[in-house]
Amino acid sequence: MAKYAPLNLTPEEIIAFTPEWQGERTPDGRPRVPDDILERMREVTITQAWGVLRGEGYHWQHEGDWTCTQPGMTLVGRAVTACYMPRRDDVRDQVFALAEAEGCVGDQVSWPIDTLVSGDIYVADVFGKVVDGPVIGDNLSTSIYAKTGNGVVHDAAIRDIEGVRELGGFVGFCRGYHPSYATPTVVLMGVNCPVRLGGVTVMPGDVVLGRDQAVVIIPAHLAEKVVTTSEIIRLRDIFGKICLQEGRYTPGEIDRRWEPHIEEDFSRWLDSHIEELPVPREAIQDFLSDRTW
Repeated sequence: MAKYAPLNLTPEEIIAFTPEWQGERTPDGRPRVPDDILERMREVTITQAWGVLRGEGYHWQHEGDWTCTQPGMTLVGRAVTACYMPRRDDVRDQVFALAEAEGCVGDQVSWPIDTLVSGDIYVADVFGKVVDGPVIGDNLSTSIYAKTGNGVVHDAAIRDIEGVRELGGFVGFCRGYHPSYATPTVVLMGVNCPVRLGGVTVMPGDVVLGRDQAVVIIPAHLAEKVVTTSEIIRLRDIFGKICLQEGRYTPGEIDRRWEPHIEEDFSRWLDSHIEELPVPREAIQDFLSDRTW
């Protein structure tokens, strides 16, 4: 893995700083949360994800007040991080010299994009910069989308919003739009290193979930728990509404912790409707196998 900025983590360092992930990893060392978990993550709400993470002791995983380039669409993928800092020429000269020795082509803003693969999300910490903050516009967004089939979380403004919106499936979360360009004012200090998005720390390989004006960063080892918890909540909501419509249980019985007889009824309902529910059959079977009744 090329080292063209001072703060790049090696694959070994990424592995060392993400020890709770026990699954597959990408060649650069990042946790590789399976594609099926990412696909199921698209149905998870911000509140559901936040609730699971907070219950696990992760209290600062939510960042709001974003502008979404494709309102109403959802962003899910594995984080590739990039850290930019205000320009300092003596440091910048060394960064470019290092990058040239590594064979990097073009400007610093393109180097992290060269590392992207399918399912990645480019997460750029540009310290919330709006004027002279855009690191990407429609050209780099086109490249990102071609490589990943995904979008970005860009903690700064972006430019060329008209062209970005024409990309359709490219979903970007940013701090607004501005016609300026960040290259003369920033220096790339690291790729696949820890970065900060407002009040959230992001590690390489974290799962990004973006909806509406909010982004939740999910540590890789908790991604499956977030998904399965969300699916059970959705199933319980469906069952609860059916029971209320049929008059089987009262609102007071449904809108509290369910009594054992309701839990038993819920399990029987899951088993008898397993083929028609909006959750993978395997996930429901796993849930039922863990139940004691």
